[in-house]
Amino acid sequence: MQSVQGTYNDKVVRQFAVMTVVWGIVGMLVGVIIAAQLYWPTLGEGIPWLSYGRLRPLHTNAVIFAFGGSALFATSLHVVQRTCHVRLLSDKLAAFVFWGWQAVIVSAAITLPLGITQSKEYAELEWPIDILIAVVWVAYAVLFLGTIAKRRVKHIYVANWFYAAFILAIALLHIVNNISIPAGLTKSYPVYSGAVDAMVQWWYGHNAVGFYLTAGFLGMMYYFVPKQAGRPIYSYRLSIVHFWALIAVYMWAGPHHLLYTSLPDWAQSLGMVFSLILLAPSWGGAINGIMTLSGVWYKLRTDPILKFLIVSLSFYMIATFEGPMMSIKTVNSLSHYTDWTVGHVHAGALGWVAMISIGAIYALMPKLLGRESMFSTKAIDVHFWMHTIGVVFYIASMWIAGVMQGLMWRATNDDGTLTYSFVESLIFTYPYYLIRLLGGVLVLSGMFVMAWNLMRTYGAAKTIAEQPLLPVDPSQARA
Repeated sequence: MQSVQGTYNDKVVRQFAVMTVVWGIVGMLVGVIIAAQLYWPTLGEGIPWLSYGRLRPLHTNAVIFAFGGSALFATSLHVVQRTCHVRLLSDKLAAFVFWGWQAVIVSAAITLPLGITQSKEYAELEWPIDILIAVVWVAYAVLFLGTIAKRRVKHIYVANWFYAAFILAIALLHIVNNISIPAGLTKSYPVYSGAVDAMVQWWYGHNAVGFYLTAGFLGMMYYFVPKQAGRPIYSYRLSIVHFWALIAVYMWAGPHHLLYTSLPDWAQSLGMVFSLILLAPSWGGAINGIMTLSGVWYKLRTDPILKFLIVSLSFYMIATFEGPMMSIKTVNSLSHYTDWTVGHVHAGALGWVAMISIGAIYALMPKLLGRESMFSTKAIDVHFWMHTIGVVFYIASMWIAGVMQGLMWRATNDDGTLTYSFVESLIFTYPYYLIRLLGGVLVLSGMFVMAWNLMRTYGAAKTIAEQPLLPVDPSQARA
């Protein structure tokens, strides 16, 4: 074994891991508030910055970019060091990425409730913040890819392929979609217009799902599932096929958000076809992760972290089956603009993204704090059941409400008039909004359990020291 003096940079990983929990609570709390506003419409009435229209983009930005982003930063910077057997390229650059990203999040938390927005889904932030995002993201790319470049082993582990693809794709998507002409510090106009603007926006919007919320978290899956299970990935060859198939196909699926709009019909059909093709690599990757447990299924009975990781893959399979089905034009004619879409999004966001992130942070933190496990394994199990039940309540209520809305909206009488008014469909949907709210409260409560467990784990840690670089097998060493 070749040994080398030095340590990993675990400080930035711990910082991002802690902020994952903090921003998770903030983002989900805002989600619970807006879910409550849909059941009690007068909640926050008369206070502009508490209105639904301003809190909703704050919620999506907080859970995607603050909670999900912090989880991706934490895990990617941990994984790249451990799999490349080197310290991060630059400690100062790592610190800049952390504090720069927190500045982005705080800026979003201030401007969005004030109504300062581009009014573009998942891209609401105005141009000064967009420029800051681009600078921080380029720094992150240099940090991550530079660490891979100085690796001590020949092989680049597949998790790093997924992380690298996510980093490069998001840079491209963010910059192209946010090209705009400033009209002051808080206002800008996009260079695109009409159907072209919609096309570019959903090329960005869906690939934010494809690369930010899928490829990045698959990198997480390919490292933490085998690590926690104590088994090699079921099929390394399948993981490589999964990678190339996913990134080749995902870029083309965006138009399925614009079915039955002014987008050219050929573009709509293209989006539908590529969405259906996506089912194969998505399920192939999920099965690869789940089958890694072959021979150690018994560990699910005693390891709640493994439960989080494996059940997240089940929700990933649900979401990646449902998405292609909803992209079929005849199905979309029923689902479009209904709460079925909301249920689908949260099957992916709360089921897949949140659960794999939570599982990864639980797996990560004890090792970085010099402990064998989190302070309370029982609390992790309680969190698992609170989160899982909450997600099921949420998505089941929205599926039922959505299908019912679609059927009611297109029901017609013999003379061609609508059978139901919009208000009647809203009245029928009303009880399901309460169930959705209860599901959200359960998920948020689980995050408070996690915060308590993390604080106790920090309190019980005797020393928080950076770990020494692992030795490298000479046969695997880079020349």
